[in-house]
Amino acid sequence: MAVIVWWLLTVVVVAFHSASAAVVESTWEVEYKYWWPDCKEGIVMAINGQFPGPTIDAVAGDTVIIHVVNKLSTEGVVIHWHGIRQKGTPWADGAAGVTQCPINPGETFTYKFIVDKAGTHFYHGHYGMQRSSGLYGMLIVRSPKERLIYDGEFNLLLSDWWHQSIHAQELALSSRPMRWIGEPQSLLINGRGQFNCSQAAYFNKEGEKDLCTFKENDQCAPQTLRVEPNRVYRLRIASTTALASLNLAVEGHQLVVVEADGNYVAPFTVNDIDIYSGETYSVLLKTNAIPSKKYWISVGVRGREPKTPQALTVINYVDATESRPSHPPPVTPIWNDTDRSKSFSKKIFAAKGYPKPPEKSHDQLILLNTQNLYEDYTKWSINNVSLSVPVTPYLGSIRYGLKSAYDLKSPAKKLIMDNYDIMKPPPNPNTTKGSGIYNFAFGIVVDVILQNANVLKGVISEIHPWHIHGHDFWVLGYGEGKFKPGIDEKTFNLKNPPLRNTVVLYPFGWTAIRFVTDNPGVWFFHCHIEPHLHMGMGVVFVEGVDRIGKMEIPDEALGCGLTRKWLMNRGRP
Repeated sequence: MAVIVWWLLTVVVVAFHSASAAVVESTWEVEYKYWWPDCKEGIVMAINGQFPGPTIDAVAGDTVIIHVVNKLSTEGVVIHWHGIRQKGTPWADGAAGVTQCPINPGETFTYKFIVDKAGTHFYHGHYGMQRSSGLYGMLIVRSPKERLIYDGEFNLLLSDWWHQSIHAQELALSSRPMRWIGEPQSLLINGRGQFNCSQAAYFNKEGEKDLCTFKENDQCAPQTLRVEPNRVYRLRIASTTALASLNLAVEGHQLVVVEADGNYVAPFTVNDIDIYSGETYSVLLKTNAIPSKKYWISVGVRGREPKTPQALTVINYVDATESRPSHPPPVTPIWNDTDRSKSFSKKIFAAKGYPKPPEKSHDQLILLNTQNLYEDYTKWSINNVSLSVPVTPYLGSIRYGLKSAYDLKSPAKKLIMDNYDIMKPPPNPNTTKGSGIYNFAFGIVVDVILQNANVLKGVISEIHPWHIHGHDFWVLGYGEGKFKPGIDEKTFNLKNPPLRNTVVLYPFGWTAIRFVTDNPGVWFFHCHIEPHLHMGMGVVFVEGVDRIGKMEIPDEALGCGLTRKWLMNRGRP
């Protein structure tokens, strides 16, 4: 495998714009459909009758044009292009209340943007909890000069699935007192899982699940990966889970990690990978096992006590004589072994040739993640503010100077935490709600320290995968306990930190990232766990306000709230 990936050691990173760049254009109709994702009938959000949605396949430098037709009867919809930086097109980012208004029922909105660099990405709904209802799909951007050598590739889109509707989940989370939605009933691989049966039941003890039997065209039947021996395959893996942190293993095969969140990394070999909601990876798999056999791909829950069975599918060598794998699926590592998870995260470094971060930052945020109460509603807060996204999109409010649309006072950049014990429940459980944003000048360097803490009750600190829109950032490091300003900065990796757009915050610890405000716009930065964001766990960054004021933003993106009134009155005396 080392021979195959030699070039990654000297990769040079450039944004690619070709004079011959193509246009990838499609019309998508979004509607609810009855489906059987896990062999039990439910309701999914489908695109053109497909679940998951169609895969976008483009080349770096291409223009992507997607006409989204909202065929939902009673609710709006948006689509976020996860991992696409939207340079020059912040209005196409697809974050309701931040960059655009929801697309109303019966209306069409056109997303048009350039995919400026190669990578493994995905897209998903970003209004309410529509991602949990299955509004997602893969987005692959290829390099016109790909130097990574492999013989074939497969996409593995991982998700979790509830039998309760997203509307019931939203109501439960917003109730007083909060009604927790529980763990997912199933895990899905490319939209397929099994709830009431198991593909591996022939290894189970008596009394456990029945063996799955599938008919032709069953919507829950696994998609088998058919391979030839002694070949190298690229597995493009993305996690769009609403809650679950996952671990993926391939029985009898090792994995060489070569890409994370659309950026190449120094190759390293593992037996399995941890993947958190919002993350993507490419791994290389060499088919050098016994070709007469079949092998499991297993996906299990990490970071939470698993009450959801593994998702399974099979690698099938073309010459396999076995009717099914002869060994049980790989066992998912124990859920609360965070040291193992941290070990994997700390193996990820940028491939040589990637830009190093600036040596110093101009600004620093320390964002304390806490669970709190607001008028007896359970909320997640950042520096004691639970985010409430306004009706009028921030991008439009700033473009047209509508200062009454959101809180003009920015949240605190850091809290005085000298006496705050992150290992215990908060002494004052109460929080506030707000819609304030962090305003940065264009072209500065910003450090963000994500600080985890104990939840409201018990001795528990949850995992939070944080995702930024409009940017990649350098992951400078992880630490235990409370971040110590002026001391822990000395531990930052400034030599070869990976570029990511999603990073995990581990229990009772901190994570440090650095980015440059080089993309004028308004950008969400939030926990990618769907219930947590729904309960306020996010912040908003604005950068280059003066440049936003000169942007040409399609009126269709801003036809709600105060921007709607402004646009209707534009030009009137």
